[in-house]
Amino acid sequence: MPREIASLNTGTLKPSTRQSRKAHLIGGGIGSLAAAAFMIRDGQVPGENIFIYETMPVLGGSLDGGGNPDSGYMLRGGRMLTTDNYECTWDLFRTIPSLADPGQSVFDETVAFYLLHKPHSMARLVDRNRHRVAVQSMGFSMADRIELLKIVEASEERLGASSITDWLSPPFFETNFWYMWATTFAFQPWHSAVEFHRYLHRFMLEFSRIETLAGVKRTIFNQYDSLVRPLLHWLEARGARFTTDCTVTDINLRDDHGMVLVANLMTMCRGVPATIPIDDGDLVFFQNGSMTDASSFGSMTSAPAKLTKADSGGWTLWEKLAMQRPEFGNPTAFNSSIAESCWHSFTVTLKDPAFFDRMLAFSGNEAGTGGLVTFRDSNWFMSIVLAHQPHYIGQPDGVQVFWGYALHPDRIGNFVAKPMADCTGAEILHELCGHLNFDKATVASAICIPCRMPYITSMFMPRARSDRPLPVPATSKNLAFVSQFVEIPDDVVFTVEYSVRAAQMAVYQLLEIDRAVPPIIHHDQSVKVKLNAVIKAFQ
Repeated sequence: MPREIASLNTGTLKPSTRQSRKAHLIGGGIGSLAAAAFMIRDGQVPGENIFIYETMPVLGGSLDGGGNPDSGYMLRGGRMLTTDNYECTWDLFRTIPSLADPGQSVFDETVAFYLLHKPHSMARLVDRNRHRVAVQSMGFSMADRIELLKIVEASEERLGASSITDWLSPPFFETNFWYMWATTFAFQPWHSAVEFHRYLHRFMLEFSRIETLAGVKRTIFNQYDSLVRPLLHWLEARGARFTTDCTVTDINLRDDHGMVLVANLMTMCRGVPATIPIDDGDLVFFQNGSMTDASSFGSMTSAPAKLTKADSGGWTLWEKLAMQRPEFGNPTAFNSSIAESCWHSFTVTLKDPAFFDRMLAFSGNEAGTGGLVTFRDSNWFMSIVLAHQPHYIGQPDGVQVFWGYALHPDRIGNFVAKPMADCTGAEILHELCGHLNFDKATVASAICIPCRMPYITSMFMPRARSDRPLPVPATSKNLAFVSQFVEIPDDVVFTVEYSVRAAQMAVYQLLEIDRAVPPIIHHDQSVKVKLNAVIKAFQ
């Protein structure tokens, strides 16, 4: 059975006080869902006192997965996990039962799956001649090593709001290391030096095996089916209340002896405006900002629409709050340059095994064991990944799904004379077959659905520490922030872990739960890990 963690009563709040509280969560992504679970599991808040409001028709936020075998499956992205990190994520999912086997936790299910399908990429990079690149060497010059060491050793105060290019010279961005690190984590040269620095420390254990992706753990299915659905099932069984097609349009604040208190929420639910009063002792959790805001999908015959926050309104509420209280952050630092935060992904559905068979012959990897295959010389800087099949619950036999993305969708393709941003699914398949030298017959049955995400790496934008609020700002009495846009020392954004850690920190602080949030494991302090990283840097 999944390990149960007993609710703890040793904080300063009495259990009866916690049980009478209501919690209102704005946004239905993993941050809110995790916060709800921690409140129930560790805070003794009854599920029926937890209300989650989500603008979209489904919950799960960026951890989505939809579509069908006839019109095509759709994924905006996929998250790589690791059991060597992700301390808060696994603390949660050790107690969430698997849907397939309720006697097993999601964590145990994921580890068991990993042991059966261990990743070891044999085609991490592919060159312009369709040859697999030898990647045992990171390709560093001595100048590259010196520059990398400087950014690793620099303090965050010194790095400030600088970009990666302020610390690394142009030749660095032509190394094997950069091609692999950038596509594994979706970094661009103009992104934040602080975030790059944090990744180098947080994932130093992965540095020495970046060419094989041996440290990556993947869920059995896409993250919606493997993480979100079991968590939703667990919350629903405990009475948590979900309202979809419901937008919180304003959070009204009042002063309470120098502290900020949420007085009420203004909502628009299914076209009907309403005011939700927030009683004394009630809590509000807000998912500020969204990396997948204003996403749009295309088709085999159309490119995705070029939407912005003006079309979605996804940043409006945070912008309103930040104008009132500077300690609530500065969203402008993240959402003001779509050209620097946008990339495109695509999901391909096949009813013919020809493409997967050719990829096995080309890469040497069974689907689910190879990780990203990056086309190093692609103008679009394109990568694909073939997951273990089926990738969706209920996916029929004979149907296969894979995913890909490109970091430079604004550039003209190598085989299609237009930017990826203007390409249909059919044109993306044409470009992909060109890089692999595959006959178009291998994708004759394919349905390729492209996706544009204008703010997908907005949390990587150069920023000051004050641009992100704390999970519970010092002046806040009942309002917490749980998203990729909060400040958590030492941890890294663009991970499931960041949202879950923010949720756990906020819940434990506001409910005064006397249980420690799992500490970050500092692999970068291990002599062995450091030595392996140095050895890899000199290969």
